[in-house]
Amino acid sequence: MSNLHSRLLDAAGRRRLSSALKDRLLAVCFGAGVDSTAMLVALRLAGIRPHVITFADVAAEKPETMVHLDRISAILADWGWPPIIVCRKVPLASTGYDDLYGNCIVNETLPSLAFGMKSCSIKWKQKPQDQVLKGSRSGPNAAPPHAIWIEAQETGQRIVKLIGYDCGRADMRRSRNLPAADADFDYAYPLQILGWSREDCVDVITAGLGPEFVPIKSACFFCPASKVWELFWLAAYHPDLLERALYLERNALTGKHSRFDEIEFGASWEDLVRNADRFPSSNTTVGLGRSFSWNQWARVNGVVDDAFRVRRDATSCARFLASASAGCVAGRGAEGAQRQAERLEGRVRGGLRAERPG
Repeated sequence: MSNLHSRLLDAAGRRRLSSALKDRLLAVCFGAGVDSTAMLVALRLAGIRPHVITFADVAAEKPETMVHLDRISAILADWGWPPIIVCRKVPLASTGYDDLYGNCIVNETLPSLAFGMKSCSIKWKQKPQDQVLKGSRSGPNAAPPHAIWIEAQETGQRIVKLIGYDCGRADMRRSRNLPAADADFDYAYPLQILGWSREDCVDVITAGLGPEFVPIKSACFFCPASKVWELFWLAAYHPDLLERALYLERNALTGKHSRFDEIEFGASWEDLVRNADRFPSSNTTVGLGRSFSWNQWARVNGVVDDAFRVRRDATSCARFLASASAGCVAGRGAEGAQRQAERLEGRVRGGLRAERPG
């Protein structure tokens, strides 16, 4: 092993991964974000080659994420590893939609995460990846099982799904109550086995692959977990996507499931978004941000014009970028702040530089 490899993953780390994963049937769930990218690097450094790698495409990722997916696919080919299998749920034609965004539009609702639930992830990410592994006998997603599933059934082995949760507070909280196994799969978290934080993951990707391979956060462009600085970033680089997200929210909150009426609030939802200083206090979801409406945020912060079109002039774009950078740095503290700011400004883009309007 090269000196670089030894520096990135010491002998103790290689032993821990080997002890947990060697000679197991391994299925990597690749999310195309920092953690899952670092997980691939960690496995490579430990000499552990997975049997299958899957990525769930909900047709709502930002363009940068899809470019990163292609770039990592090329790296895997150089390593002689299995290609990434892109998994997509194909709904029944009778539903009237093809993807998660269309699902929300047709049903006039918000993604389930806006209500504190995970059904979107299960329906559009987990199940399609499971179907690629296990196969499906009927319906629009019908397909034979993957070779790894056949081997598992014939030999009595258990497939281990590898998930890219790091040792940060949020991921530790997410993984703490998850089962170590279910009826079909065992689960393992290589980054937690190694004790890697998010910053460790960024450092390893930077040193092992290059700074251009450090991806942006992988998430739907209308993800309810988005932070305010991420909305500013979206306004600067992808105003069309932000407009689609704003439409989705309006469609849901003024549609057949709307809980806003003039009797309760003294004004319609549209009036509140356009004119109120703040959205009404509530214990229930009031928009894509759960505790805030994206339309209200966009209106109050001058991100949109009177027609709720995202401003595209150079001055507005510069303001959005400055707000995104400041918000990102404030959320991450001093450590790594300058590097994050540089990435946000597009100076490290891995060949993909977003065009600034104007």
